Amino acid sequence: MRLPTRLKELFRKDGTWWGFFEKYKHCMRPAIVDNVPKMLSCGLTVRGYAIFQCSNLECSHQKKVCFSCKSRFCPTCGKKLTDQWIEEQKAILPDTEWQHITFTMPAELWELFRYNRELLGCLSGLAAKIILKAARKKGILPGIFTALHTFGRDLKWNVHVHLSVTVGGLANDNTAWKPLYYCKKALMPMWRYEIISLFREAYNRGELKLPKDLQATCPNKAAFNRWLNIHYQKSWIIHFAKPSKNHHRNIKYLGRYLKRPPLSMSRLRHYDGKEVIFSYLNHATKEYLRFSSKVEDFIKRLVQHIPDKGFRMIRYYGFLATRVRSKLLPKVYDLLDQPERKAIPIRFPALMKNSFGVDPLECILCKSRMVLTGIVPGKTLAELHLCHERLALGRPVALV
Repeated sequence: MRLPTRLKELFRKDGTWWGFFEKYKHCMRPAIVDNVPKMLSCGLTVRGYAIFQCSNLECSHQKKVCFSCKSRFCPTCGKKLTDQWIEEQKAILPDTEWQHITFTMPAELWELFRYNRELLGCLSGLAAKIILKAARKKGILPGIFTALHTFGRDLKWNVHVHLSVTVGGLANDNTAWKPLYYCKKALMPMWRYEIISLFREAYNRGELKLPKDLQATCPNKAAFNRWLNIHYQKSWIIHFAKPSKNHHRNIKYLGRYLKRPPLSMSRLRHYDGKEVIFSYLNHATKEYLRFSSKVEDFIKRLVQHIPDKGFRMIRYYGFLATRVRSKLLPKVYDLLDQPERKAIPIRFPALMKNSFGVDPLECILCKSRMVLTGIVPGKTLAELHLCHERLALGRPVALV
């Protein structure tokens, strides 16, 4: 049996997604309702298309290039967005030594973020806060970028923050670059305190929703504080990777998951419309394992990681913060003797050529150049919702 090579093939097989949607649409987040139809329509004429004509007047070749959906849930669009993001970071981030730190928390706390997704927006800032606090004691301002992950390799809900920080930074007067190293033993209790305080403050404001089992365990404030104290007494894990000479490895690692779904279709090992099996790397044993689940559970695991509309997965702090970047980055470049660079924009023709060795602007008949002669706009998101069922079942959808 041929395995699906695209996520939308998997969702369409035997009406898998539509059955799931009909069952859970009453409690489905708007971000899921928006992103799945966009992914299902990606590359179809319903999204609109550009018309190209061969520049050779004696050649009649013409073709349509359908527009992409640009959804972060679409693996196809994610490839271009990922490559573009990586190029932009290579141009912006200074070439110096970087430290990659992963901030984790006890698994029991993950569910609180699932029920209170608005608190996810605080995590990157809290991780950066303790780094900046440690650096401030040394009179140094480092550069920091963070990425929030809500998933593990087996797609389970696993909230953690990836943070990359320069091993050094600007001195207080911005006239020197000073080295700076971080201590795991000092950062762990600071991180633990910030997360526990986040929950306590939200609970005190009456804004924290508790899972049903935790509601039974913690019927009042005193009981909830006792439950938090149990986890506060634990030693939390903060992972320090070995410092790297530049940022390239970090951004390539993070880029794989930020602009596309957390599962690559190359990891799929079996799918028959009922059961899904995919492989993943176990961090503890460094061995590849296989995860098997019913298709409904697989979809639940996958769509829970779609970020809410407008949520910023990547954030910048220190001298990379948006409000000070234009002023401080040029000083960093000067101190590190590094020229300013501009990101190279990645266009569709170059992406096709690099990925598949095919030049889409070369006429397949006479090898002349294809030129753009017209654009047909596609359906709006509201209109895609109206034809959601047809998209989900793989039925033709007319543009007009």
